[in-house]
Amino acid sequence: MHKIYLYISLLVSPFFSLSALAQIPGATIDVQHYNFAIQLNDANNVIKGRADIAVKFLKSAESFQVNLVEKNAKGKGMLVSSVVQNGKAIKFKQDSDAVKIFTKATPNQQKTYTIVYEGIPADGLIISTNKFGHRTFFGDNWPNRAHNWLPCVDEPDDKAPVDFLVTAPDHYQVIANGLKQSETELPNKLKLTHWAETAQLPTKVMVIGVADFAIDHPGDVNGIPVYTYVFPENQAIGFKSYAVAAQILPFYIDKIGPYAYKKLANVQSKTIFGGMENASAIFYYEESVSSTGIEELMAHEIAHQWFGDAVSETDFHHLWLSEGFATYLTNYYLENKYGVDTLKKRLAADRVKVLKFEKTRFTPVVDTAVKTNYMPLLNANSYEKGNWTLHMLRRQLGDDVFWKGISAYFAKYKGGNANTTAFRKVMEQVSGKNLEEFFKQWLNTAGHPDLAIAWKYDAASHGVNIQVSQTQKVLYSFPLEIAVDGQLHTINVTDRSTTINIPARQNPAVIKVDPDVNLLASFTVAEVK
Repeated sequence: MHKIYLYISLLVSPFFSLSALAQIPGATIDVQHYNFAIQLNDANNVIKGRADIAVKFLKSAESFQVNLVEKNAKGKGMLVSSVVQNGKAIKFKQDSDAVKIFTKATPNQQKTYTIVYEGIPADGLIISTNKFGHRTFFGDNWPNRAHNWLPCVDEPDDKAPVDFLVTAPDHYQVIANGLKQSETELPNKLKLTHWAETAQLPTKVMVIGVADFAIDHPGDVNGIPVYTYVFPENQAIGFKSYAVAAQILPFYIDKIGPYAYKKLANVQSKTIFGGMENASAIFYYEESVSSTGIEELMAHEIAHQWFGDAVSETDFHHLWLSEGFATYLTNYYLENKYGVDTLKKRLAADRVKVLKFEKTRFTPVVDTAVKTNYMPLLNANSYEKGNWTLHMLRRQLGDDVFWKGISAYFAKYKGGNANTTAFRKVMEQVSGKNLEEFFKQWLNTAGHPDLAIAWKYDAASHGVNIQVSQTQKVLYSFPLEIAVDGQLHTINVTDRSTTINIPARQNPAVIKVDPDVNLLASFTVAEVK
């Protein structure tokens, strides 16, 4: 997702089964499928829901639970009226954040439970009006806000296919994950719209969007239809600006691997984020249709369809595998379209963001200190430093090996989950290199190399003596590029202080540190008189 909030700015082994990869340690159930029937109306914000949840039991159980926010004293939240299994009502208990269902089951047994509920969503489903004063309904689940309106296992590592059957006033159009199965007119000016997604999804990217839309179909990519959904008042500009998606999608298919879904819809919405990467139905903020940065934003969100959606992090502490990847893939897309100078400019700006962020929060990229509220992880570590880590890995391995590794990682974990170690092991296997130290220093260590570089021309040797000193507490190992009189030289820095003599044609020499923007570090450069 694009991390800027609207109110801030206009923000394993291949033999293992995917379900085994996708499970919370110690989990009782593995959800096999969700079927959500949602009724909406124009009179009030009450929704009525029926959730059919097919589960597989991973161990013997007397009960299990799904997440759902209970109706509170302010009237927000959901109230469950019944739970039914195989036509029989069964006992349940609802508390503030979950529904406990009492049932007897044995390992590998599969059962389907129907939960009937209703209420006013406290969050997760945004019911409001758009900038033109028209009523809208938009799912906005990241990170674990889906259980404000959907009974579910609201964790990224329990993925499942999903169907949405939405009953709403017939003047609305409905968009959701997957492909539209049917649209049926009902009495009393209502309409039932059925969407079905067969791919495994985490709840964070399961959504519906219900509004008065103008809809366009700018083209197909490898048989995948690309759609645009915008508010009718923005039809002209929205159809034009969103059409760039049809250029972005084939680039990623070519560079990473097959697109995991059967359509791509780009939707003007009321998301609290600049963009939200809902699988096959990406939501963008209202003003995105006229934004000069729409290509960048769409490149970021479409990249998430591979990383974040198809390959999901095991838990949010590994968010960089989603946001860092989308940030770097955006930079890579723009590099290929506009040239390497665009990449350098963007990396330089991203480096500034990382160094500035460290002054407010000194923490590793894989930040296990964040426990329950995951919003603080939407920061420069997850985005820009994760992006920088991928860039440095690309430079260390070379383009052919790096992109081969990215494709292998996607192919192995598509439809499942992975953590940082899983990604490292794939890159090690493809490259034949031990990358433990690289991953440890850039992802599991707070900070960055802070380099004091001193140089002096040596007339006797017709060269420049350069001393590189690491001033930060923890030592790093890295290649440092320095251009002397236009000639690029690489210094392998591993110690507190490193000294090298480089031939120079003149005095004073022209010294440029990291001229191609390939190192995440801060520098001071001084000539010794």
